[in-house]
Amino acid sequence: MEQTDTQKLALVTGASRGLGAAMAELLSQNYHVVAVARTTGALEELDDRIKAKGGQATLAPMDVSNRDAMAQLCRSIYDRWGKIDLWVHAAIHAAPLTPAAHINAKDWDKSMSINATSMGILIPYIAPLLGEHGTAVFFDDPKAGKMLYGSYGASKAAQIALARSWQAESTGPRVEILQPADMPTASRARFFPGQDREAMAKPMDEAQRLLNQLFG
Repeated sequence: MEQTDTQKLALVTGASRGLGAAMAELLSQNYHVVAVARTTGALEELDDRIKAKGGQATLAPMDVSNRDAMAQLCRSIYDRWGKIDLWVHAAIHAAPLTPAAHINAKDWDKSMSINATSMGILIPYIAPLLGEHGTAVFFDDPKAGKMLYGSYGASKAAQIALARSWQAESTGPRVEILQPADMPTASRARFFPGQDREAMAKPMDEAQRLLNQLFG
């Protein structure tokens, strides 16, 4: 589908589940959504929900830490639409909780690649597409330095530190860092498998709250 003069484009990285999927679904009411995630099946399920609500999406089953794939995606976006109005970055790797002295090297590398290194790939590619009037959104999670959160906490802190630097420097895109409430996501269940899921905010409700905060 080609973008019309009035249609806006939202890029959601990490759109297959949890908050990212909820954001993509809600944004599809007012944006054409480019949904990026590694899990093709989950993206197709998201696409079904978006179409059921009358929206449209472009699915991009890609790894955000793959520099060549992200370069190709951003070039394709530029060639087809010319710009991005909104970028929502929800991609995350939640490594298992473990003492710092027992961190698994593969978990560490994957955490840093997806949560931190990908930011150094994505921001330089996406900033020109956002231009002066676009908005970039990141989600803070203040677990850095807490017991057992070594891989996740350190990599997430690095992600947000870079986002804050961009926010302080930016004379172009609006850069927002939001803090979601606890939600019954797969990442949360991995950290707290016995936690009462009914007591937490539903991803769709939390996505709506955050969008109201962002644009209200």
